[in-house]
Amino acid sequence: MFPFSVCMSVYRNDNPEDLCTALNSVIIQSVPPSEVILIVDGPVSHELEKIIRKYEADYSFVHPVWLAENGGLGNALKIAVEKASCEYIARMDSDDISMPDRFKKQLECFEREPDLSIVGGRITEFVDSEDNIVGSRCCPLKDSEIKRYMKSRCGLNHVTVMFRRSEVLKAGNYLDWFWNEDYYLWIRMWKQGCKFCNLEDVLVNVRVGYDMYARRGGWTYFKSEAKLQKYMWKQHLIGFPRFMFNVAVRWGVQVMLPNRMRGFVFQKLFREK
Repeated sequence: MFPFSVCMSVYRNDNPEDLCTALNSVIIQSVPPSEVILIVDGPVSHELEKIIRKYEADYSFVHPVWLAENGGLGNALKIAVEKASCEYIARMDSDDISMPDRFKKQLECFEREPDLSIVGGRITEFVDSEDNIVGSRCCPLKDSEIKRYMKSRCGLNHVTVMFRRSEVLKAGNYLDWFWNEDYYLWIRMWKQGCKFCNLEDVLVNVRVGYDMYARRGGWTYFKSEAKLQKYMWKQHLIGFPRFMFNVAVRWGVQVMLPNRMRGFVFQKLFREK
């Protein structure tokens, strides 16, 4: 199978125990990575630093990159992609859990369809214990379905993706965009003709907190989302009526609804039990 890199980012507020769980889930795979690029995004606690240095010492393929200041997720992932030495790169977060055959399934998909630029998959979501599953999210599977879905919402679960480094660089790499670094990148890859795919399988078990829906609302979050919808309209990926509809829905959900009601809407409309 193809050699591949894993790109992760960790910062001062991350939980040390969760980071260990995430790293272990990447290392103990049926097909392990050739390298793990771990961006340390600014100063971290002594405990986090000790854990990172231990993994670096124990596993020769774990390569921390220490940044003097926190620059945000988009900047961290941009650096990680630039540092990666493999054409195929898998994303991973510092507090989630990859399924044991995740990378094997994605590489097999690339082997079956060599014209693919990116392969994602399904997630489950848990609170506190990884057995306490509270929801799941499955995106459309085929390229045409994903692109149609992206006219209203992000069509890939970011933490699950594996992509071709050359295609991401060609699209301009990750760029800073509040809470939407991934969606913004997929839109630019769509614009340049990249082919997408999602697997039916659960690839990652995602840790969520009770404040998740509060963080997915508010004026700043809405402005970021509205600006992205405007970008799609300006790029002729959606028409003006779709642009207005998308912005109106986001205004209602992200600004007008209180957090508890927003959580109810997300669970009922955007998540599966």
